[in-house]
Amino acid sequence: MQPPRGYSGTTASTGESAAQPMLDGEMEPKYYRGWHLAKNDFEYKTTEFEWSLIRFYEAFTRFVYTTGMITIGGDIKFAEHIILHVIRMQDRPKNSATIARLINRDDIPNIQYSLRKLESIGLVEKVRDGKGNQFNYTVTELGEKVTDEYHDIKAHILIERLQEIQKAPEKLESMARFLSILTGVYEEAARDSATITPNSDA
Repeated sequence: MQPPRGYSGTTASTGESAAQPMLDGEMEPKYYRGWHLAKNDFEYKTTEFEWSLIRFYEAFTRFVYTTGMITIGGDIKFAEHIILHVIRMQDRPKNSATIARLINRDDIPNIQYSLRKLESIGLVEKVRDGKGNQFNYTVTELGEKVTDEYHDIKAHILIERLQEIQKAPEKLESMARFLSILTGVYEEAARDSATITPNSDA
């Protein structure tokens, strides 16, 4: 019996290539029509992109955490690894508001908690901001050492793999610009959604 038009992939009985119902390179509507986040082809592509971002984020989180554990050890969470690298960025001290802005977060109290934790284990320290009473954070000698070690491990086990991808630099640059644009679009949508009042009569 001939497979359906556009069908590709493997089956358990034949071991041939895996099944993916397709039509002219696109998912047939009947296969995603019941998916509550996708009622048409554009919504399907948008939702699939969002899910791919979620999966990438989880993979990125695991990479940062496991690589960071090699250099630091201890109970350091993903967010704290990121904050440490942000403080080291450009070798310039930063306060909690600047850190939040750079990584697009708005939970300043949680960032301040992470800063205190990093300070307690000797990776960052406070420095006075000029003659005022405000303080910024900078990496210590230990913080510089572990972030350098992180770079060396990343270069060996990640960058070498990425370089095997054809035209990787161009693709990464293009995706970075595209994600920057999407960040603005989603931020605007988030502001709009905050103005919507739920319909209590629904």
